[in-house]
Amino acid sequence: MPGPGMEWIGEEEKQALLEVIEAGYLFRYGDPANPAFKAKVYQLEQEVAKLSKVPYAVAVNSGTSALLVALGGLGIGPGDEVIVPGYTFIASMSSIIYARAIPILAEVDRSLNLDPQDVRKKITPRTKAIMAVHMLGNPAKLDELKTIADEHNLLLIEDCAQAFGASYKGKPIGSIGHAGTFSFNVYKTITAGDGGMVITSNQEYYRRFFGFHDQGHSPNRTGVEVGNRPFVGLDFRMTELTAAVLLAQLSKLDRLMKTLRAKKGYFKKALMDIPGLEFREITDEAGECATLCTVFLPTEEIARKVAKELNTKVVADSGWHVYNNMEQILEKRTITPEGCPYTCPYYKGGEVKYDKGMLPQTDALLNRAINLSVGVIDPGLGSAFGISFNDEDSLIDQKAAQFRSVVQKYL
Repeated sequence: MPGPGMEWIGEEEKQALLEVIEAGYLFRYGDPANPAFKAKVYQLEQEVAKLSKVPYAVAVNSGTSALLVALGGLGIGPGDEVIVPGYTFIASMSSIIYARAIPILAEVDRSLNLDPQDVRKKITPRTKAIMAVHMLGNPAKLDELKTIADEHNLLLIEDCAQAFGASYKGKPIGSIGHAGTFSFNVYKTITAGDGGMVITSNQEYYRRFFGFHDQGHSPNRTGVEVGNRPFVGLDFRMTELTAAVLLAQLSKLDRLMKTLRAKKGYFKKALMDIPGLEFREITDEAGECATLCTVFLPTEEIARKVAKELNTKVVADSGWHVYNNMEQILEKRTITPEGCPYTCPYYKGGEVKYDKGMLPQTDALLNRAINLSVGVIDPGLGSAFGISFNDEDSLIDQKAAQFRSVVQKYL
């Protein structure tokens, strides 16, 4: 089981695809008067914008593309620093590097999202933005991070790749920062296999995002429009097929979120009284996605023994979500030998160094944490043990009892 949306792929997605295939028109642009053009990408953008309570959305081909589009569209580039958590998917960092800016790694706190106190410590005259990652479906501390960003006149980017459908204190995630980005990868809440989205409330940012994702063109172009392109863009466009699947998945989102939250609530309650067990800090119980239940064991030694017996791993070992495991980041392995952006003459911050163990608070938390699956089983997240959001209560009880038995053996 990858992401929860995969579990509910069915007749709706099939019919949505057939509608596009039988019409024979797969490109995102077309003549509205042509009955073969179904405008699925445009419809998806409107629906996600409405759901997010923002006026603008741009559909792209992946969550990584969404991050790069957001960074470029916000004008982040050579000489700039972007503060990013050390616990996140590697795309949060690699997109900054490909924007030719410098990722500055910061600690996470017990929410496993950016620690606002460490963010303050990492701000320099070169800081241009803070990238808040809503890791594992749990919204970051956006009130505090937005306050910091506003105080220092910084951009706030919300990386919502793992949290589509979440909210923070009544506001949809992605709508609070200057830009929000989403992923529709196979391990995400809803999915078309891949795909992404960038949202914003700022019209000028929207125009720049759109231009970056489509060769510099203005939003919703109808032709080549020679002479009207403000800058060089790239091609990160979404196809009508991808959008068709996502529109079908989107119609199931409310039911999916309710199911995830109910299953996690039941599972968490069954684990609640295990001595020595602590739960991850959730910033908004009603707003999180509830795709995972993260627990902390008293020590790293106990956590590793429990994880091994359950055939899973501690979060510290969860691959390219933890900075210590990202050798290409730690060693600054850029695609060309001159080492840009780290050697860029516009960058005035001196030599940038990344080292294993450079974020001791993050390391201490992740070494004794285990991700228990609720709606996502992802080897990259270390969530090999847990429940499926389709499981009956009796099976959830069995899984909870198994976990309890293993933990108590080592306490």
